[in-house]
Amino acid sequence: MNGNRFAERTIIVTGAGSGIGRATALRLASEGARIVGVDASRTRLQDLERELGDRVATVDGDLLQQLTADRAIAAARGRIDGLANVAGIMDGFEPTAEIDDATWERVIGVNVTGMMRMTRAVLPAMLAAGRGAIVNVGSEAGQRGSAAGTPYTVSKHAVNGFTKSTAFFYTPRGVRCNAVAPGPVATNIEAAFRSTLAQERLGPVMQATLPPVAQPEALAAAIAWLLSDDASDVSGAIIPVDGGWAAI
Repeated sequence: MNGNRFAERTIIVTGAGSGIGRATALRLASEGARIVGVDASRTRLQDLERELGDRVATVDGDLLQQLTADRAIAAARGRIDGLANVAGIMDGFEPTAEIDDATWERVIGVNVTGMMRMTRAVLPAMLAAGRGAIVNVGSEAGQRGSAAGTPYTVSKHAVNGFTKSTAFFYTPRGVRCNAVAPGPVATNIEAAFRSTLAQERLGPVMQATLPPVAQPEALAAAIAWLLSDDASDVSGAIIPVDGGWAAI
């Protein structure tokens, strides 16, 4: 680990209060970054503040609200070198005919619209500086149709398209955009079956193919690499960090 890889750099991390987001914030800070941590939970952010002290500024808020993105930009104090769009929620493994509007709107809202708003908000500063790196957290569900319910699957396919389109437009101007696609990770995101059909269809597939559950630190290491200059020629990539699940 290079302790100075992010020295003097400011990186915004969404979902920073727990799981992959927290692990990413800690990893980046350990390598010299100043962190702007965004999360819906004030309590979790307070825990992060106790651990990182003046190396972190925190913003609690709902990513569905534009104000949350605006507050994160203000907390960055004029410099934004990187963005890790980690925040996300799961569905209840609902098949298409069983989707309720509230689940659809919340999953698409947090996983896609929130990501878009944060990315849109950081781009002016990055483009003015002529450099920047964005990493989105997708999922193995963005590579296949048999890893989650329809709302989550759609949202993570959208993450891939958003990542590639953003990279296409802005890589020539110095801003890279990539995504990691994890398999199962030990986080606090709930993933309970709320559908008998889903359990019948997905249960056997997952039992046969699901890799071991990864720790958040494994994803944080991949995200940190993509945000760093070590990945300076990588943009528009969707990188599986899934214990080999994508190879099955």
